[in-house]
Amino acid sequence: MYDFEGTQHDGRSAGGTPLPRPPMLLTALEAARVSIEYPASVVLDAVIPRRDVGGGHPVLVLPGFYATDGLTSRLRSHLRKAGYAPHGWGLGRNFGLTDAVVDGLPARLDELHERHGQRLSVVGWSFGGLLARWLAHERPDAVRRVICLGSPWRPEGEVTRTTAMFERAADKHGLSPRAREIVNTLREPLDVPCTAIYSKTDGILNWHSCALDPAADGSPTSENIAVPSSHVGLVSNPLALAVLADRLAQDPDAPEPFEWGRCLKRFALGAESGETAAARSAT
Repeated sequence: MYDFEGTQHDGRSAGGTPLPRPPMLLTALEAARVSIEYPASVVLDAVIPRRDVGGGHPVLVLPGFYATDGLTSRLRSHLRKAGYAPHGWGLGRNFGLTDAVVDGLPARLDELHERHGQRLSVVGWSFGGLLARWLAHERPDAVRRVICLGSPWRPEGEVTRTTAMFERAADKHGLSPRAREIVNTLREPLDVPCTAIYSKTDGILNWHSCALDPAADGSPTSENIAVPSSHVGLVSNPLALAVLADRLAQDPDAPEPFEWGRCLKRFALGAESGETAAARSAT
């Protein structure tokens, strides 16, 4: 993310021992892997039956850095087929912590909260996951759960393959004077369930920077789930989408521990979980 501590792009920092960036080979393979993951999820969605497990539960989906709602359309299409009411963020390209994002994102959540009359689940991809954590702090009465997809929220993972792009974007598009405060806030423990979905073969960032420490994060329902995926493919990889749907279907007050067998069975059969979001979305 942003180089608040004066970290050099070679990974040196006075603020502790930074995590190394992923191997260049994984970075180079990102595009090739996405070219397989995206069409695979399209085909599976076309052939696997889906029941209305979402019951119209609203989900706000936040794109990653330099991404738009167009790049999360595959994810939202998958959720829509499962009966959820997914929404893009509607703020154009994500240039980082600009004033437009800092002011526009809470307003977007407030508008959807009022429209649906219930709390939303917030799903954030990469940097969007950091924004999702921040929203949960800013609007605790409007957020039901947070799910992060490859989101490097830990300070030791601040240097990634895109750190230089964040710096250039800040110079070109501006950086809100509230940015540092926001980053500090989003790293605080959450009061709502939070799931970190990440890939140990991520080609953009070190996956350790995405993992939650349930004890330190404050919520007994914080959880880590690793999937075999590229970083960009986390919004279209069939396994990542299966995990996402499984976690969205959980009752925040009585969640089932994640199990791959149950998750894949539900995905393959298009079956409902024992308690669907439809029965629990009134809160």
